[in-house]
Amino acid sequence: MSSHGIRDRVAIVGMGCTPFGEHWTKSAEDLLVDAVGAATTSAGLTLDDIDAFWFGTQASGVSGLTLSQALRLPCKPVTRVENMCATGSEALRNACYAVASGAYEVAMAVGVEKLKDSGMSGLSGTAIPGAGDDSRGEITAPANFSLLAPAYAAKYGLSDEEMKDVITRIAWKNHVNGARNPRAQFRKEVPLERIRSAPIVAGMLGVFDCSGVSDGSAAAIVVRAEDAYRYTDKPVFVKALSFVAGPADGLSDPEYDFTTFPEVVASAREAYRQAGVTDPRAELALAEVHDCFTPTELVLMEDWASPSAGRPGRTSPAGRSTWTARCRSTPTGD
Repeated sequence: MSSHGIRDRVAIVGMGCTPFGEHWTKSAEDLLVDAVGAATTSAGLTLDDIDAFWFGTQASGVSGLTLSQALRLPCKPVTRVENMCATGSEALRNACYAVASGAYEVAMAVGVEKLKDSGMSGLSGTAIPGAGDDSRGEITAPANFSLLAPAYAAKYGLSDEEMKDVITRIAWKNHVNGARNPRAQFRKEVPLERIRSAPIVAGMLGVFDCSGVSDGSAAAIVVRAEDAYRYTDKPVFVKALSFVAGPADGLSDPEYDFTTFPEVVASAREAYRQAGVTDPRAELALAEVHDCFTPTELVLMEDWASPSAGRPGRTSPAGRSTWTARCRSTPTGD
């Protein structure tokens, strides 16, 4: 049975986000304090007004104590969640469900990563563990995702040069956008040729095709939809929340072709169903797409734009996907 959905039952009324980058002089605690402080200030609340917290981090702390110690919380419930690249969305998803269920009136979702302290890097990549019986070899993240590019080129009849041009333009576009975002880590436009000729990391992926090593934190405050306008005149009503995890057998499945993420297709399809979206290309005004590596963004864009694509049972190497649909509107969606 699929989810009954959460459409217009909760709203985000406050948000805070630090700039992202190499914060050599700030700890994870510092970043948490900054993001949470900005979120509570934007909603006109204090920490005492927050009933419960959902805290997401992959590598920058263990248990809810990481947050409660940083904020000096006076005996509040804090739940730490982790779901790889979907960790931040998972914190928000759980905070929304807690409020929608009636368990709490005001909840906060918080995420932080201090990768410069952990040594974790999207560029060099962390090894993906084997199956437990050593039947799978270990492979770094760049090597893993580099498999998408030649597979995509082969499926659509692109030459290596044409495929390189496609991912180069994705990186170029992202740097153009980053130059206009005051919180982005990389705030300079980069010429196409510099991106194209950058040192190779894995396959045809160069340095600019791979995610950087970034520190940062963000927080969001969630309340019941009927209470939203008590806190702000511009609430963001949540239309859908969808999460899908698969068996992650892409690397061992001989039929998987590395040109789709079936978990993304399934997750997007479920989010559209909950939100009442029937034509995503026409109805969605903005998509924020995970771009850990440039070919990832390419495949994701096609998967979410055509949710009927993909083949059930064929799962990607990552094996998980999350999708949060939200928009600024009245609770009725008009």
